[in-house]
Formats: sequence, C-alpha cells, structure tokens
Amino acid sequence: MSINMKLCGNRSLFDLKTSIESGAEYIGVVFADSKRQVDPEELAEWLKQIQFEKNQKLVGVFVNPTIGELDGVMKNIDLDVIQLHGYEDIAHVLNIKERFGCTIWKAIHHTDSSVELMHLYKGVIDGYVVDAKSKEAWGGTGKQFDWKAVPRYIKEAEMQGVPCFIAGGVNPENIFELASLKPHGIDVSSGIESEGKKDVNKIEEIMRRSKHVSHIS
Repeated sequence: MSINMKLCGNRSLFDLKTSIESGAEYIGVVFADSKRQVDPEELAEWLKQIQFEKNQKLVGVFVNPTIGELDGVMKNIDLDVIQLHGYEDIAHVLNIKERFGCTIWKAIHHTDSSVELMHLYKGVIDGYVVDAKSKEAWGGTGKQFDWKAVPRYIKEAEMQGVPCFIAGGVNPENIFELASLKPHGIDVSSGIESEGKKDVNKIEEIMRRSKHVSHIS
C-alpha cells in the first residue's frame, strides 16, 4: 500500500522548492491566519519560478472562508484541493464545490465524536484530514492525538470511498508508528521544520521512511 504524503505549511519560495523536490504527492500552503500564512499574490509569484512534478497537487488550507475570500485566492492561484479547517457546514461546503469545482477536503479535529462528524459529511467531502484538537490554533501545532483512534477514521473514510490523512505531531521519529496503521495519507508540517523553515534533511528522512513502510506493507 502506498501512503500519500502532504508537506504543509510552506511559507517561502525555499520551502516550496524543498517540498516539491522531495516528491511528496501533495504540497500545502496556508491562507488562514497563522504563523505559516502566505499572501496569495506573493505565492503566485513563487509558483511562476517553480515546476511541480507530475501528479503533484497544490492544497490550500482555509479556516471558515467566505466565498469572496476564496475568490481572491483562486483568481491568482490554481489550487487542486481546498482544505477546510474550521466549522464549515455542509451548505457552505456545497456552495464552495459548486463555485470552484475542485476537490474539497475537510479537517476533523480528534474528539470522541469525530467519526460521527465525518458521517455527517458523507457524500459531500472528497477527503478528510484528522488533526489534533488545540485551543491555541486550528492546526500545525505539532501536537499528536491518540493514534489508537486512527483505524476508526480510516474505516469511516473507506466506507465513504474517500481518503483519510492523519496530521498532528508527525515527524521522522514517529512516522513508522503512524504509517504502520496504514492511513491513506500523512500530513506533516512542524515536524519537517527547523528554525521556522523547511528542513531538507528532515524532509528527506520522513519521505524515505514513509516510502519504506509503503514498500514493505
């Protein structure tokens, strides 16, 4: 089984180049208010200077965006995936899908009722990203949730026929443990950074280990 990797939180031209050159399937950028937030116009200039590898996809992360906010980004940037990381309801998600026609992922924060929440989005969402719940931020906190729950999330996603990515506190040291649970994808951000930017060595190591697990499983 091949595990797709999403390298998220790219906030500079250097970060983007480093993540793209790793061969990761998904490259993530954050438009929501956070320490990794990027400016759409600046990102558009960076994208002119780099070339994505075949089949690589660009993911934009938003928190409770309005249609107008999404319009402002999409006029400059051709996102493959819109990842919604807030409290977006089903009606709003459907409006976004109708307006932009691209793949929509929904972030679900790990709680006792998260699987039930996923079930509510059945038939509406094209994929899930399960992340640790935090009062400090919507994501990218480096916090890990109890991975014993991962199989339940995978099962629900498979019943819906969509992928499930696992995020939150993933790094080169613990990726073997997570990958052994066989999620469809792994989403990593802070675990591949040093001093506020993407770390080439950490990215190379996490990619090597993820592909090794994919190969033997």
